[in-house]
Amino acid sequence: MAASLLAREVSDLCLGKPPLRCLSISATVADALSALKRSGDSCVSVWSCKHGQIPEAAEKVAAADLDECRCVGKVCMVDIIGFLCKEENLSNPGSALQAPVSILIRKSGDFVRHLEPNASFVEAIDLILEGAQNLVIPLENSSRNSRKKLLQNALSNSTFHNNLQHCWLTQEDIVRYLVNSIALLSQTAVNPINSLDIIDAQNITTFHYDNPASSALPSIAQSLEIQTSVAIVDGDGKLVGEISPFTLNSCDEDVVAAIVTLSAGDLMAYIDCGGPPEDLIQLVKERLQERNLVKALELMEEDSGISSGISSVSSSCSSSSEDEGFGVIRRSNGRSGGHSVKVVRRSEVIVCHPWSSLVAVMIQALSHRVGHVWVVGEDRTLAGIVTFAGMLKVFRDRLRTTA
Repeated sequence: MAASLLAREVSDLCLGKPPLRCLSISATVADALSALKRSGDSCVSVWSCKHGQIPEAAEKVAAADLDECRCVGKVCMVDIIGFLCKEENLSNPGSALQAPVSILIRKSGDFVRHLEPNASFVEAIDLILEGAQNLVIPLENSSRNSRKKLLQNALSNSTFHNNLQHCWLTQEDIVRYLVNSIALLSQTAVNPINSLDIIDAQNITTFHYDNPASSALPSIAQSLEIQTSVAIVDGDGKLVGEISPFTLNSCDEDVVAAIVTLSAGDLMAYIDCGGPPEDLIQLVKERLQERNLVKALELMEEDSGISSGISSVSSSCSSSSEDEGFGVIRRSNGRSGGHSVKVVRRSEVIVCHPWSSLVAVMIQALSHRVGHVWVVGEDRTLAGIVTFAGMLKVFRDRLRTTA
């Protein structure tokens, strides 16, 4: 029964996980942008340790110093986009990119937490419910005693920290693991979501279709923190779409120009996985010219030079699972929609109904690789949202009663 889940360790979820590469806390925003573009991942881990020492001092690094390495946070493309959208950075985004990456690390909330591989599966769920988005786990098959690899780590952006490689687990990984074990929790999973107190009607942000997209930036930042999206509604309160951090993470920095010039509805069309219509591209350029935002306009040009000077940083974060349900858009020589060589999410907003079963909603979210599903009535009026965290709380309560 469900009790068997209590005996499982987080190392069970790490099987097959690729090593987590890193970015130093001393890096710049430009370095983070380069790392995201090179990896195609939605985020990059940021570490604070002594791996940036000069070669002459590298061999003198003591084991005690290596133990000081900690993952202090992560940076997503949405973080960079929001930073570049600030009024003081629009006039000179090139200079803004030279700011330290630490400026993008959230000071409030433990969004990244370290956890030992022998920790219980329930401990991982508890950390997620406390607000963690990513759990950093040492890989048990790492080469713990490789001095050569340690020295390489001291001289480059390697994957070794504290003589170990790491991976990280996300909310999606844990929910997927539960779905694979759903037979153990079938009595709970088959219930409709409106019977489980899982529909959140309070912590949702709605935005009217015609409102300026730039005024939604604080809401986008907040939705990134709580792993949701900004709901776009019409005058009748019916859900017509969303501005999703998950979609924005698939964009390049040139989407900044669209955010500061378009309405929320037009921005949805601009970041659609098919690429923006030509008329929207021209509209963005015209409005940038009207506001004399020359440097922001350069972000949309083929040879802008804004990103060309970014240093080469070989960093990435491990993907949480297979890229099923996605398309890949590759940038051509011309800029065609703000998408780089990344996995791009489908454009339709994902919805369910109050009478949908929990397992159906879980599978729906996992198949579309989103961390939430909107709940709507028969007339598509927005009723609330179901998140991965909400799903995990239901199962955590179930496990607690069977312990």
